[in-house]
Amino acid sequence: MCELLAMSANVPTDIVFSFTGLAQRGGVTGPHVDGWGITFYEGKGSRTFKDACPSSESQIAKLIQSYPIKSEVVVSHIRQANRGCVSLENTHPFTRELWGRYWTYAHNGQLSDYQDKFIVSRYQPVGDTDSELAFCWILEKVVDRFGDNEPDDITPVYHYIAELANEIRALGVFNMILSDGDHLMSYCSNNLCYITRKAPFGKARLIDSDVVIDFDKETTPDDIVTVIATRPLTNNEHWHILSAGEWKLFCKGQLIKDR
Repeated sequence: MCELLAMSANVPTDIVFSFTGLAQRGGVTGPHVDGWGITFYEGKGSRTFKDACPSSESQIAKLIQSYPIKSEVVVSHIRQANRGCVSLENTHPFTRELWGRYWTYAHNGQLSDYQDKFIVSRYQPVGDTDSELAFCWILEKVVDRFGDNEPDDITPVYHYIAELANEIRALGVFNMILSDGDHLMSYCSNNLCYITRKAPFGKARLIDSDVVIDFDKETTPDDIVTVIATRPLTNNEHWHILSAGEWKLFCKGQLIKDR
């Protein structure tokens, strides 16, 4: 299986601390050695870094850990391949345009007997993973339901995506992170958790690396930052564990919808 990491914040924030812990799971403290990727949003634009080698060995991953790119929304993934070969085109996150926005998606899990279900035409996968094909199918279904123009209220779109995710979960394990650049959705099949950090801030200690940070010295009293991960990244904080079929929608670091 793979591991997911994402962040939603109300101010541009770097994810160096959390990514440092995740990167160690790509070959040191975990078996996820088949590539990694991360997407940072800046307004309506985004920048993505990917590598098909383990995150613990990648020079690009070391750049991310040393260069604090600030963003309000981040989506990241480390891969343990089960569908599709180890290659750059099969490395998450995947991005597509919808309604004049870049939508970014990452999946942890494995699906079976999905080829006949995921019939797509407008959105085509580039690689050969079940994950990317599922993403293309989700976007096709969203366009079929809501049309070619973004609705004034985006929340019904995410409710519908949650319904689609329930259908996909019937085919196997489907933990998902999805973002339109403003909102960040997490959907749990079996392993997903989150933490929201806000004042009063304290110290946090990584599980996978000997790193401690005092967020009180790195933030302002108005900052709100939510981090989503497959498994907790710190051992001295309280992480909320999601249950099967549960989903959350965040914006500017705050929970706005859930089930």
